[in-house]
Amino acid sequence: MVTLAEEIISGRRLTKSDHLNPLLEADIEVLSQGADRIRTALCGNRADLCSIVNGRGGRCSENCKFCAQSAHYATDCNTYNFLPLHQIMEDFTRAVGTGVDRYSIVTSGRTMEGQDLEEALASYRAMHKAFPDMILCASHGLMSGEDLKRLKAAGVTMYHTNLETSQEYFPQICTTHTYKDKLQEIQRAKEAGLTVCSGGIFGMGETWQDRINMALELAELEIGSIPLNFLIPIKGTPFADKKRLEEEEIRRIVAIFRYINPTAYIRIAGGRTVLSDGGKILFQSGANAVLTGDMLTTVGNNTAQDKQMLVSLGFAIKEKLRIL
Repeated sequence: MVTLAEEIISGRRLTKSDHLNPLLEADIEVLSQGADRIRTALCGNRADLCSIVNGRGGRCSENCKFCAQSAHYATDCNTYNFLPLHQIMEDFTRAVGTGVDRYSIVTSGRTMEGQDLEEALASYRAMHKAFPDMILCASHGLMSGEDLKRLKAAGVTMYHTNLETSQEYFPQICTTHTYKDKLQEIQRAKEAGLTVCSGGIFGMGETWQDRINMALELAELEIGSIPLNFLIPIKGTPFADKKRLEEEEIRRIVAIFRYINPTAYIRIAGGRTVLSDGGKILFQSGANAVLTGDMLTTVGNNTAQDKQMLVSLGFAIKEKLRIL
């Protein structure tokens, strides 16, 4: 693994033609050390923190088996229309005050259109006007190219749409839209001038090959921000009885994604609360970005604690913006 890590640092990139079993067989400590070495050499010590707000909750037409917001399942998810502007701005201003790098509105549903889209655009314009230095991201499902351009014009610079898993396993988690739909959305976002954030969820019954295939797909797509979520089984969903992943398995996933996507932000997102020290070990296994604060339908990690943890590991973080 030391040799492979040095080769990657020197410019080698892993592809589908490579024999990647050594990544699965290597001692976890050696693998993690190599991943951290790649991260340090190619990305430096800068950590990236993202905060989100769930701008519209529940009643989603899609049947993703992991999600509490799907209308197909009986869960305790709160349902509500798009949040009013003042509420979005209150949360945004709070997030700015914590010193995160980027902020995103995330909404349930297949897409964003009509009055909800107009309200979202107004929110992005207001946020960009209030704090033009804050990076704005958006996650609103399968949008048209024209609407993605409108998001960019409103101040959004990054669009989020997860692949979720491999192309082969995708039909086992969702049938109301396809993997091809996801790929087309990524292409539309790029054509609109947006950078793309795309990752997935682990612990849904996928194989190691599925995980590797997704990492390779993201590398081919040249995705710069890759959020890794670890399933929190939610009562009422088809995946309610899935067993949560063990820490070593999560570490190996993170490290493998660093080997295959050596220059990307490997972003630790939902599901790390099960780990000791808020998932600290993952930031010694190749990760260099984090989704911080409360998640969509689960409780996240406190931003101040995350920043303290990252600084203790030698990461550099953004200074807080001054709020007048």
